[in-house]
Amino acid sequence: METLADRLGGIRRTIATSSQTAGRSADEVCLIAVSKTHPPEAVSELVEAGQYVFGESRVQEARAKIPQVSGKARWHFIGHLQKNKIRQILPLVERLHGVDSLELARDVSRIAGEAGLFPKVLLEVNVAGESSKHGFPPDQLRRDMEALLALDRLQIDGLMAIPPLAAEAEHSRSYFIKLRALRDELATSFGIPLPELSMGMSGDYGIAVEEGATMVRVGSALFGARSGKGWRPVSDDSTFAE
Repeated sequence: METLADRLGGIRRTIATSSQTAGRSADEVCLIAVSKTHPPEAVSELVEAGQYVFGESRVQEARAKIPQVSGKARWHFIGHLQKNKIRQILPLVERLHGVDSLELARDVSRIAGEAGLFPKVLLEVNVAGESSKHGFPPDQLRRDMEALLALDRLQIDGLMAIPPLAAEAEHSRSYFIKLRALRDELATSFGIPLPELSMGMSGDYGIAVEEGATMVRVGSALFGARSGKGWRPVSDDSTFAE
């Protein structure tokens, strides 16, 4: 029976192969194990296998799960962040992947200042202009970038995107190229380093690595398909549905 450690090894081999294809080192790519809906025991099993970076997308689930896992684990918040959850999640994670508007960035900066924090953030870009997705339209991000960089509590270190769902991984390549090109343009225009590109998930992370991803967010390929609603914290808090 295939174990989580077996799957982890397979994903790392794919990252290594894709890195070699692109003339990169696999050490340049951070694998983020997307643990949403999966129990703390599964996360702990992966920590024992040497995987230390995990991603959650629901604040209440993260708050319940993180204390149950070894302190060796490091956490990123990869979902859409609601204003009323900012104060809860900031102390728990080392990076926010989904800062998707100037308004949200201002809220995060203000609350971070009140908490004495300097969070690392990635700006989410809606690379395909999908109405169902969050994120800055590229032109809006170009207009807002100066205001974003003026938020001195935020450490803006790159971009994030989720391309349209596609049957073939290759269909995602053009969107990864667009995100990388936008990152390069902004870094040049504003004279700042934007080293991180968070792009690629279970179905297309190999392509993302070929196109410059420094972080890939892999869930089902690692943990397996979710059955039912998955793990949920025991809580009377009815705000879990985020």
